[in-house]
Formats: sequence, C-alpha cells, structure tokens
Amino acid sequence: MTKTPAIEIAGLTKSYGDHAVLGGVDLSVPSGTVFALLGANGAGKTTAVKILSTLLRADGGTAAVNGYDVATEAARVRESISLTGQFAAVDEILTGRENLVLIAQLRHLEDAGGIADDLLARFELADAAGRRVATYSGGMRRRLDIAMSLIGDPPVLFLDEPTTGLDPQSRIEVWKTVRELAGQGATVLLTTQYLDEAEHLADRIAILHEGRIIANGTLAELKQLLPPTKVEYVEKQPTLEDIFLAVVGHDGRNK
Repeated sequence: MTKTPAIEIAGLTKSYGDHAVLGGVDLSVPSGTVFALLGANGAGKTTAVKILSTLLRADGGTAAVNGYDVATEAARVRESISLTGQFAAVDEILTGRENLVLIAQLRHLEDAGGIADDLLARFELADAAGRRVATYSGGMRRRLDIAMSLIGDPPVLFLDEPTTGLDPQSRIEVWKTVRELAGQGATVLLTTQYLDEAEHLADRIAILHEGRIIANGTLAELKQLLPPTKVEYVEKQPTLEDIFLAVVGHDGRNK
C-alpha cells in the first residue's frame, strides 16, 4: 500500500436537467485498498463510477485515476482500469474459456489461451471452462465477469454493485474474490447499497447521500460518529442468511 492516491476527486458535479446527481464530491482513494462507496439507490454511485471510467463527462470539478485526468487523458485512464457493472457482461453462447480468450485477443495480448487458463484456475472455474456460460450459476457468472475484467492486469478496478441480484452463497463467493484482488495489490472501488458488504470488504468507507459525501473513514472511525454504546448481554439469534448457508453448505461452486 502506498500513499499516492489511485483515485482523486475534487468538487465533482453532474446534473441531468434540473436534477443534481452529484453536488460537489471530494474523494481520495489510496492505492492498494478496497474503498466502498455506500449509498441508497439514486445516491449517485453509478454516475460517479461512469465519470471515473470515462463513460460520462462531469459538469464540473476534477477527477484523476492512476494519476491521469479523466477529461483530458481518457485513453490513459482506460488503460489503467477495468469496470464490472451491475450485470455480468458475459456472452452466454460462448464457453467460459472462450469468453476469456476473446477479451485477451481484443486486447492484443500474446498467449490468449494461457491467460484464459490461468484465470479459470485462479477463479476456480477450470472444471466449467468448456461449458456454455448459459449453464453457469449467478456466482459463477460474476466470477467469470470479474476474471474478464482483470485481463491486462489493470491497477484500478471499479466494481459497481457486483452482488446485486445474487443469492447469499454467490455473494460470499464474490466477497472472497474481492479480498483476493486486494491482497494482490489492486485498488478496488466498490459501490454497494449493502451495509454488510462494505463492512466485510472495505478498508475505508464513504457514504454518498443526495449527491454529496456525508461521511468518510475506516469502519472504526465511522463508529465514532455514534453515541457511546450501551453494553447489554443478549442471546444472539442466527440470521436467515446464517440458516440458509448452514442448510445448503458453503461449498456450492460449479454446481
């Protein structure tokens, strides 16, 4: 982890007509961290990601990714990032391996087959490599989608609500993948509306509300914003997610 920010935003604004989606966002994401941008639907999370990934132009303010300005050095930014949206961008007609080979070829990389095989092994999809993606579970599709986004080793990854629509077991699979990416030195900007997701994965958390950052810090720092806790001893009851995972088991990959 270095002190140089992987993402730097200052005074970012964006409106659609009279509706202000981003009202002056300031944000700094350290390199080599998982940074969660937390907010309800409509808070502006996806808009911010689209601006950072050069898919949308801001109305005002500045933003830089990997040291490159998103407005004036868009090509450099695109070389530095990968983007995984809310829905898996995989071709269901192709096999898992064919999806990966195709992306490697489009990036003009040598040994596309070798790259595909390494990623299939890394994301525990080797046994399903020759199956059409239409037969994959939601968690497998999402893992394949993230694997595709890693081709070319981009230093900055944008994961825009990566577990939307997934069952609890598939969500845990994606969480494991994100932890592994962070452990290998990647910078991950994760947008989510799930509080437990941010709590489990993020080194730092920012809360975006009505187009503005209203809180930013580590989980411990954010907890300091609340009044002192009152200690009570109660029996902890299992959640429905605990029960579900206990009944079906945690190891449901490639099924």
